[in-house]
Amino acid sequence: MSIRSSEALILRTWPFRESDLIVSFFTRDQGKLRGVARRARRPKNSFGAGLERLAYVSVSWYQKENRELVSLNSCEITQSWFALASNWETSVALDFLAEVSDQLLPASEVNERHFRLLLAVLEFLRSGGSVWPAVLYFALWTVRLAGFLPGLAGSPQSQQIAREMLVSPIAQLAPREWSKQTAQDLRHFLIRTMEEHIERRFLSVPLLEGL
Repeated sequence: MSIRSSEALILRTWPFRESDLIVSFFTRDQGKLRGVARRARRPKNSFGAGLERLAYVSVSWYQKENRELVSLNSCEITQSWFALASNWETSVALDFLAEVSDQLLPASEVNERHFRLLLAVLEFLRSGGSVWPAVLYFALWTVRLAGFLPGLAGSPQSQQIAREMLVSPIAQLAPREWSKQTAQDLRHFLIRTMEEHIERRFLSVPLLEGL
């Protein structure tokens, strides 16, 4: 039983037993994993803020034979997005990024490009970028990387924006006035496409559309 370590982004946590947490985390070189963080719900624990949603961390774990869940050993923050979480709009966007990644990414399948996509979108938001290009860029590239990007649908403006996003880093998109209505038809189409592949609705989408 050897200890493994990797860069990772925390996707989701939920209570387990009296003081533990189940953690879904997306590693750069091992894919998405789920594990148990022992005693993580206690006031004094070794994980601290390292298990916050989408925290960029250095995590170590081990896995016993014939066990589906790994056991988290340590989790040290490399980059946090606490300032984003204090704003309601960006906090909802973080919920969307985390939920989509947790639901769509296959377990234990390396996806370096999706990992870099998440980091790029998070950095865009941290630098003051608008929620709406971040959400649209993430949704478009998630569908493309998952291999089920259909023909581009929507208005001519939406198709132009999509073509630009498919060839430009998010930080280099052409300046434009973004609002909830900008390329809204394309955003709805991409979200429906993702929901068809998981056969459920994302819980974060109603909050997103309510902004």
